[in-house]
Amino acid sequence: MDAEAIVKELRGTYGSGKTKSYEWRVSQLKALLKIAENHEKEITDALYSDLSKPELEAFIHEVSMMKTACKLALKELKWWMKPEKVKTSLTSFPSSAEIVPEPLGVVLVISAWNYPFLLSLDPVIGAIAAGNAVVLKPSEIAPATSSVLAKLLGQYMDVSAIRVVEGAVPETTALLEQKWDKIFYTGNGKVGRIVLAAAAKHLTPVVLELGGKSPVVVDSNIDYKIAVRRIIAGKWGCNNGQACISPDYIITTKESVPKLLDAMKQELEKFYGKDPLKSGDLSRIVNANHFQRLSKLLDDNKVVDKVVHGGQRDENNLKISPTILLDVPEDSLIMKEEIFGPLLPIITVNKVEDSIQFIKAREKPLAAYLFTSNKKLEEEFVMNISAGGLLINDTTLQVALSTLPFGGVGESGMGSCHGKFSFDTFSHKKAVLRRSFAGDVPARYPPYTAGKARFLKALLNGDIIGLIRALIGW
Repeated sequence: MDAEAIVKELRGTYGSGKTKSYEWRVSQLKALLKIAENHEKEITDALYSDLSKPELEAFIHEVSMMKTACKLALKELKWWMKPEKVKTSLTSFPSSAEIVPEPLGVVLVISAWNYPFLLSLDPVIGAIAAGNAVVLKPSEIAPATSSVLAKLLGQYMDVSAIRVVEGAVPETTALLEQKWDKIFYTGNGKVGRIVLAAAAKHLTPVVLELGGKSPVVVDSNIDYKIAVRRIIAGKWGCNNGQACISPDYIITTKESVPKLLDAMKQELEKFYGKDPLKSGDLSRIVNANHFQRLSKLLDDNKVVDKVVHGGQRDENNLKISPTILLDVPEDSLIMKEEIFGPLLPIITVNKVEDSIQFIKAREKPLAAYLFTSNKKLEEEFVMNISAGGLLINDTTLQVALSTLPFGGVGESGMGSCHGKFSFDTFSHKKAVLRRSFAGDVPARYPPYTAGKARFLKALLNGDIIGLIRALIGW
């Protein structure tokens, strides 16, 4: 791979104006849609190879969401591209003004392994819709999906403007050494800092989709069965906890714990059976390194006696059962880093309102969840918790709405995507002011006289009386 040559080729294509046309954008979005429609089995097989991802999860969370994003872009693209008329002022009268969205140029998308199909193509959809040339670097930790992406995009897409670069750290490093017009990175904060440092050398703007410890606050006045099912769906039903918006820990009161635990144990058995390690509905841990990382969290001396459900491990098949831990110490390893796996600690507080301060004392997460029927608590939660997104009485569904921006804040990331937010992320909003040769005001030109000063001060202050007086020479 010659990263410099690839960027040079794409800059030539972009410079020709080819990618700016509405027709080209539509043709490439339709090509992406064909990939998802014509190769669903190949894609879901690759996802199973990389993660043992259940076919239904692979379709709903990856293929279907990618298709929905494509269809939305095709439907709305003309409106997204249309200049936005804005008001002018007396200062520029007579004039008209508009905001014109224009593509940034040649952009780099570095995607993640946990949702390797969706997280690769969702930002690419936004970049194409905005009229950019794109290089996609899929994650090498999901090699089967990376290979399928490289093959299918090579077959269906305009390779003079859209390229896939496979590889690991050397290839990513070589790409980061190039000058881009934007970099979109999905992954962890450690690599995010490397990406940001590389981008700073070229003053390249960056979107970082990271993660963090997303909390779930559970109040006492709720339907525990429904709440628990929704927590399970967002935790173990999302790639077995290997998701950036997956619930990372629960906060509830001491009084609520027995009901919550009973409900969780019952529903987990219904969903995954008495031996969840044999369930075909749970993804495996992505590789041996992540298996060892999660095992280290479980084997920490501070939490070994805190497991109240699950804890079974199968290293040969990289499986860990849904595991619940109760009252883990705040200084334990499991509470110091994002878990990104099937382990779920429960923290207890004296009253549910204490949970807000507990969350605020930590880094801002990508998501925060609250289960309650108390409107006052709900309002307090929304007003006081800073996170990428909030969801009341469910988990993870906020990511499915194209009308909501998806992105982090603080340690959980910067920038956003989804729907028009993706289009905006890869666009520059160009200010355009138009004037005629009529209405030229001599007062703005030297020599500056007292009369001109009175006129301009009145004009800029909006002083109509003063303006009239200046015009008639008073």
